[in-house]
Amino acid sequence: MLYFLFEYLELKYQLPGAGLFQYLSFRSALAFIFSLMISIRYGKNIINFLRKKQIGETIRDLGLNGQKEKKGTPTMGGLIIIMATIIPVLLFSNFENIYIIILIFTTVWLGFIGFVDDYIKVFKKNKDGLEGKFKLIGQISLGLIIGLILFYHPDVTIKDKFGVNESFEKVEYKSTKTTVPFLKNNELDYSYLISWTGGKSKEYSIVVFVFFVILIISAVSNGANLTDGIDGLATGSSVIITLTLGIFAWISGNIIFSEYLNVMYIPRISEIVIFISAFMGGLIGFLWYNTFPAQIFMGDTGSLTIGGIIAVIAIIVRKELLLPLICGVFLIETLSVIIQVSYFKYTKNKLGFGKRVFLMSPIHHHFQKKGYHESKIVVRFWIIGILMAILSLITLKIR
Repeated sequence: MLYFLFEYLELKYQLPGAGLFQYLSFRSALAFIFSLMISIRYGKNIINFLRKKQIGETIRDLGLNGQKEKKGTPTMGGLIIIMATIIPVLLFSNFENIYIIILIFTTVWLGFIGFVDDYIKVFKKNKDGLEGKFKLIGQISLGLIIGLILFYHPDVTIKDKFGVNESFEKVEYKSTKTTVPFLKNNELDYSYLISWTGGKSKEYSIVVFVFFVILIISAVSNGANLTDGIDGLATGSSVIITLTLGIFAWISGNIIFSEYLNVMYIPRISEIVIFISAFMGGLIGFLWYNTFPAQIFMGDTGSLTIGGIIAVIAIIVRKELLLPLICGVFLIETLSVIIQVSYFKYTKNKLGFGKRVFLMSPIHHHFQKKGYHESKIVVRFWIIGILMAILSLITLKIR
């Protein structure tokens, strides 16, 4: 809103200082500051409201140290992150930008699914919450919508050395190309995966592209959900991941730096840096209350939304194949659950009783069982996340 207001004031009245709102760095800084202020200032009010309404977490007895003390801690704290993200984005971004529209839509869609899940847990006293199939349907539907928009919308284009006109100037064109890390010619078109269809590969590429969008959104969203098991783990890890993606987005949206680093230039994508800044501010402000001992939990309202936003940003920036590295903490948590469940079922069928690889999964509970304090586990996972982020950024030069 303020973006359009100051654009009008500059054009109509040449108001001194109005031109600042045309600078991405200025608006990003404001978005971050406002988001941080909103989440810290009003987060306390939301916590008090949730506590007053007795909207507290129901804790299953897993035999973990400090678990009983968490009972009754307010949940649905993801509302703080969503509110602190959306408001600054509407104030400081050009919300006519297709990428901003997609991210706002993702936030509201998954926020609603997570809210319904938390509502069932708290008010219906059903610990399982929303049935898994309905969550999955919601994630698949979102992936389908996002995939179709990215595939068909005329503003979703790229510029690179292959798109040149007769004067050797780069031109925009539609493409389903993405970035493949660590390879010299590091671009892959999804249509290549079905090149065996012959001349129909471009025509059918939408099927492959949308399939991968659905898979990535569902996987990262659920990975963030599994990671949200101890105070500050999912929130802090998400800050690191989001900052990394923000750097990629800024480079990909800057024609000078994308040319220098020889990466894909994506027109109009730089506007999502505003969203990323606001999202980071909301996460850090929420972390203020979510660090040990947590005053509030994000619930599925937050974890599903966070994972979905991260996935969609990566797809928009065309760095989705880097997600296993960028979201290394989420991947470790998810794999620990898959390994635990698979091995338990295998040994039960083979031996008649199930065996476990870990003391408990996700893996952060394994370390709790071994006697590590929550804070130590969280900080060490953050360190792993920082290492993963640095390795991800190194891929800009290692090919």
